[in-house]
Amino acid sequence: MTLALEGIKVLDLSRTVPGPFCTMMLGDMGAEVIKIEDPEYALGMIPDREKHAAHDYLSRNKRSIALNLKTREAKEIFYKLAGGADVVMEAFRPGVAKRLKVDYETVSKLNPRIIYCSLTGFGQDGPYRDLPGHDPNYTSIGGAVGLTGDQRGNPVIIRAAVGDIGSSLHAVIGILFAIIAREKTGKGQFVDISMTDSVLPFLTVSLLRYFRDGFIPRRGWPSLSINVWQCKDGKFITTGLIEPHFWERFCRALGREDLIPHHHAIGEKLHEVYSVIRETFLTKPRDEWFQIMKDADTCVSPVLEIDEVVNDPHLLHRGMFPEFDHPTQGKVRQLGMPIKLSETPGKFVSFAPRMGQHTDEILQGLGYSQQQIEELHKSGAIR
Repeated sequence: MTLALEGIKVLDLSRTVPGPFCTMMLGDMGAEVIKIEDPEYALGMIPDREKHAAHDYLSRNKRSIALNLKTREAKEIFYKLAGGADVVMEAFRPGVAKRLKVDYETVSKLNPRIIYCSLTGFGQDGPYRDLPGHDPNYTSIGGAVGLTGDQRGNPVIIRAAVGDIGSSLHAVIGILFAIIAREKTGKGQFVDISMTDSVLPFLTVSLLRYFRDGFIPRRGWPSLSINVWQCKDGKFITTGLIEPHFWERFCRALGREDLIPHHHAIGEKLHEVYSVIRETFLTKPRDEWFQIMKDADTCVSPVLEIDEVVNDPHLLHRGMFPEFDHPTQGKVRQLGMPIKLSETPGKFVSFAPRMGQHTDEILQGLGYSQQQIEELHKSGAIR
């Protein structure tokens, strides 16, 4: 079976979630992905490496070479790999790649067709360029945390990795844009992806309203249309009743047709209708309400916990949690491919490699002799 990105070679210098998620998607679609790993970088928080590797879907469909890029010999190996690559992905803080001499300026002189993607917290320029950060920092500055609050109006942390995965997806898009552009120009280019920038598209509706009307959303303000409601069993259900016909169907299914005229109630009436809906949801368990609302064809869904998510019949039908046989760990579940292509779908080929598992094999492919490889091992340039 032909895969969409067969023939594309990717070098992945990244470590934590955003870069590896991007290259995982490229690998799922057929790209040859080589993880460039640091022999000195240890994941000390992981007690069982083999079990972790079996479940580490971020590293599936990849090969691993361990290079100590602080050594001249390892840099030479990287340059040889880069000379025949299509894409380099890195997620160091700005300036680190340049210090290591594996930056875009250096690599593009060796390979003008290279597409070099740098994925950082705040981008390659700007006042925040050198700040450290993690997803809560990016979603805060990007405005997503500012839209999310409790009933008292206090902002709350978004536990879903919006900045991390949002930037991964933008990196995939940027790389594919650059590949298409290279077909026209014959040249590669630099792709600058900021995790903070990547949060902003998730604010599209709020930004449109602000630019148009100067409207600033209020956290914690009771909404009849978009809300989370507790049910009799202590579980929760969400509503997204924006259109009038969905609101009408919802009210009928709730058994409260008298609420239909009050879709956009304000003041005391809003609080009155809100209380009625809240008390009504407390009369039945979540799954019973979901069935009632499904039958009513309106926008109401259960709030699923993680153990429910991975066993949800719809998500299972969509192939989002495929199971594979691991040689030592038995049946292993992974995250499926969210992009479904009819003719060239993504494919699982291999579990995550051990660090440096393919070092010798890759070097042999570059023309290194066994003696040279042994000397590189002894010098500490490779592992």
